Amino acid sequence: MQRLVVATRNPNKVREIKALLDGLPLEIYSLVEHPDLPPVEEDQPTYAGNALKKAAAVRAAAGAAGAVIIADDSGLEVKALEGLPGMHSARFAGPGAGDRANNRLLLERMSPLPPEKRAAAFRCVVAILFPDGKSCLVEESCPGRIALAARGESGFGYDPLFIYEPAGLTFAEMGAKEKNRVSHRGKALRRVRSLIERWLGRC
Repeated sequence: MQRLVVATRNPNKVREIKALLDGLPLEIYSLVEHPDLPPVEEDQPTYAGNALKKAAAVRAAAGAAGAVIIADDSGLEVKALEGLPGMHSARFAGPGAGDRANNRLLLERMSPLPPEKRAAAFRCVVAILFPDGKSCLVEESCPGRIALAARGESGFGYDPLFIYEPAGLTFAEMGAKEKNRVSHRGKALRRVRSLIERWLGRC
């Protein structure tokens, strides 16, 4: 079994990643199993820069030698807000803000806007570092719009506000399998899975 370390302490992301990589000969760990690693400041100007920085920080850790490492940086970009919250999505309402506070602020900022002016897109960039030194970047997005109020109980982050228009449902109203089939992270991780499968075939 090949060891893979996911550069996050977010249990929701870890759960999605494990589901999308299920069936591969991988032992999947996250930073929950590496409490000695300090948080990485996401101070790069791009999603790709942040993803690579997080992955490199894990690769430098003693416990990650020989592992495949993946790290993602994601954001919700709202057209009417000129791309906000974007790279600040996780801390839109301030440092340490939770999902509810971020969602509340987004709804407040968009309260005057009708449905046709609430276009948005989720973006995700995943960095993959292989033990042989090879690295890859994968980027995907998912268009949608922002609901007038939170809907649904599943998911995390902005899922209760993000309507996937072909289904007419927010991500939080969709089951995990259905969401992973169409979401930005789901599409990116299917490509990551293919890259890992190819690398494993050459080992």
